[in-house]
Parts: sequence; C-alpha cells; structure tokens
Amino acid sequence: MKKLINDVEKVVAESLSGLAKAHADMVKLHPSVRAVLRADSPREKVAVISGGGSGHEPMHGGYVGFGMLDAACPGEVFTSPTPDQMYEAAKAVDGGKGILFIVKNYTGDIMNFQMAADMLAAEGIPVEQVVINDDVAVEDSLYTAGRRGVGGTVLAEKIVGAKAEEGGTLEEVKRMCELVNANVRSMGMALSPCTVPAAGKPTFELGPDEMEIGIGIHGEPGRHRMKIKPAREIVEMLASAIVEDLPFKAGDEVLAFVNGMGGTPLSELYIVYNDLSDFLDKKGIKIARSLVGDYITSLEMQGCSITLLRLDDEMKRLWDAPVCTPGLRWGM
Repeated sequence: MKKLINDVEKVVAESLSGLAKAHADMVKLHPSVRAVLRADSPREKVAVISGGGSGHEPMHGGYVGFGMLDAACPGEVFTSPTPDQMYEAAKAVDGGKGILFIVKNYTGDIMNFQMAADMLAAEGIPVEQVVINDDVAVEDSLYTAGRRGVGGTVLAEKIVGAKAEEGGTLEEVKRMCELVNANVRSMGMALSPCTVPAAGKPTFELGPDEMEIGIGIHGEPGRHRMKIKPAREIVEMLASAIVEDLPFKAGDEVLAFVNGMGGTPLSELYIVYNDLSDFLDKKGIKIARSLVGDYITSLEMQGCSITLLRLDDEMKRLWDAPVCTPGLRWGM
C-alpha cells in the first residue's frame, strides 16, 4: 500500500484538519464531534445536512458552504457517521427554520440519521429526511436494501442548498429534494479497485484486461465483470441503462454529470462526456447543464459514473445560483 499518510488511525482526522485550515473562510470543524460546519453558521434558514463514510472526497465535507450544505458528518473510511455526530452538527447549525437530512441509501446511514432525527424531534426541532437512491445498476447490494445513492447526491445538495439559501421553507426544500431524486439516475464502472488504509489491500480484484460494470462507490460489485471495451461502448452500456430506467425521452433537457472515481485522468472523463453527448444527441435528449470531474470518489479507484438529471426551469435556476464551497464554486 502506497499512500500519503502518517498514521492509518488518523487519516480522517488529519484530512479534516487540512480541509479546515485550507478553507477557513468557508468551513470550520465542530469543537466536540467529527463534523464540518459552515464558517458562518448558524444562519436563519433551513439547515441542510448530509454525511457518510470518508473516502469519497470532496463529498460531503467539500460541499459545506454558501449555497450547499450547512454541515457534513464524515465517518471513518467507507463507514457511516454516528447519530451523535449528526445530532451535534444539526444543533450547531440550526437557524430556527428546521433541518433537512440528505441521506444516501446505505443501511448504516439511514439507521444513524434516523436516530439523530428522533433525538432532534424530541427537542422540538423540525426535521425532515430524503433518501437518495439513484443507482440503476442493482436493486440490492452489500450495503443497501434497494438502490444505492450515488451521483444524484451531489446534484441534490447543490439544488436543494440553493433553495434553502434563498429562504425556502422546510417543506419547500424537502419537496425540491424529492423532485431531484425522482428525476435522477446514475450508473458507474471501475477499471481498478481501491485500497482502504485500515485494510491495506484492494477491496476487490480485477484482471489487467477486466472492468466491473455497475460498481458501487465502496467497491461493491455491480451487474457484471467483462473484458475492457472502448469508452464509446462503455458509455453506451451505462447511458442505455440510465435512459431506459426513468425513462428519459426525446425532448427532455438534462444535466449530464460525468464523475471520476478518484484515479481517472480528466482527459479520459472528457472522452466519456464527448461520447455521452453523442449518445444523448441521437436520442433527442438535450444537455442543458453539465458537470465533469472528481466529485464523488472512491479513494484512488479508476473508473467513472454517469448521472443524468431531468431538469425543469426551477432546477436550472437553482443550479445556476451562486455557490462557494471547497469542492464546488461559481458565481461568487
């Protein structure tokens, strides 16, 4: 295992310390639990909070700041955060307008976020939750009952964060998050595994000429393993499954999101985007917004995921709204 670390036991803590020092104008660390907070919290608005295992940076701590999340709770690598992290983070950023938890559909995340929500509700703090489950690859995996939450999470955090920033009520913010989740679909693939520092060995094995289709962000297996193919054919496999699932249809306007898994060069991601654009053009589906880069990673895994979000005018407006976080920023 070759990694730029000091101590396996301190990987997450030291990474978070570096994040807070590098972006002190945007974020700060909670004084008593592992949580990333907006530097200007609390604010008189609906507080939007997410979290999950570390190893997927910049998700979620990198999306704390103006126009996105008010707090994020990171667990250990590929491990859910605890209820007390979410509870204390929510208390720290509560602006009196209620709390929205955005939860990826992983069993540990759902259970722990629900426990935190119950603790907050017992104190009279309004809390709502939306579970993101956009992955079309498999119905059940090692970590979930039902579809996994993957690429749609970042899109939801951006759009919902903008809705909260402009003063939306808790009901309005939750409804927007549900609308995004209902209209977003994702699927990913891997060319290589990744290595969790505490394990010291790859999460799975792939031959030098193999790829895994439908991979999860923790390295869990997908639909099938096969010999590697040209990017164009890979895109067709992923995009066909996505388009047929919703289904997307001719005339739809979409946000096309090509995400790197941490170890794929940007040049290759743009090849994927180019092939995706050609694929959608043939289907009569218009790309109205786009995002390309490493936004939800799986440590150093090579591969990519494709996410399509069917847009309406309100979503486009909120997507274009200013945002300033360590991992995503524009218009400020």
